[in-house]
Amino acid sequence: MNREERNRLAVENLPLVGYLVSDVCRKAPHLSREDLASAGALALVTAARSFDPDQGVKFGTFARRRILGAFADEMRAGDWAGRDTRRKIKAVQAVAETLTGQLGRTPKAAEIAEALGVSPEEARQALADDARTMAELDETVSVSVTAPSQTPEEAALAGEQARYLRAAVESLPEKMRYIIEQTYFHDRTVTELAAEFGSTHSAVSQQRAEAVRLLRDGMATHYSDTQAPREPESRIAKARHQAYLAAVAARTATRTAFAAVGSMTPATV
Repeated sequence: MNREERNRLAVENLPLVGYLVSDVCRKAPHLSREDLASAGALALVTAARSFDPDQGVKFGTFARRRILGAFADEMRAGDWAGRDTRRKIKAVQAVAETLTGQLGRTPKAAEIAEALGVSPEEARQALADDARTMAELDETVSVSVTAPSQTPEEAALAGEQARYLRAAVESLPEKMRYIIEQTYFHDRTVTELAAEFGSTHSAVSQQRAEAVRLLRDGMATHYSDTQAPREPESRIAKARHQAYLAAVAARTATRTAFAAVGSMTPATV
């Protein structure tokens, strides 16, 4: 798959993030919908980047597991697991995944401990902590997940693309943005919005379709395999289209700057 096809996967599956966020928040209302949506968008972009259609798994199934894995991380971050615990869990997950591939079976705690260079007790505790979060998430969304591991470079690029996708949504014309956010992230229907606007179902659907075309144009403009000019999918006036792309770029630059500052250690700030 080329980059534009992967961009399309991410944009067209935004409703999956919204559905899963709504499903989780209905059962666990104490969780932050906005935090889950941000984590889910990042996981969706990561899934689109690593998806292999030749494996015979549908993208929706593949992305769902990645998104729920990101939700598990959010639950750890906001609840009982401290930073050190989360670090150990991720390390154990990564090693367990590697050993499973090498051994053709689930590795034992002692084997994981040896690979990590830690005591068997530490490995068993990390596995128990991981199982605890998975059980809590399983109770909430009725599915078992495993968070994937990434290289720092892959994580950085996926984070950049996720920030761009969020900026692309936030930069939509006001009504389009409202429609996308309400239908994709707040579990509202087109029928409900049509009644709110005093409009028709068809009119709201057309606005949402145009918003999706704009999102695809935005992703293709900044994340494409080729520098060749691309015919925009959006049907809005050229000046509005260019203004939208400029707004997305500016908002992304701001988000990236804040992310860079937030990642600095006290010694570097």
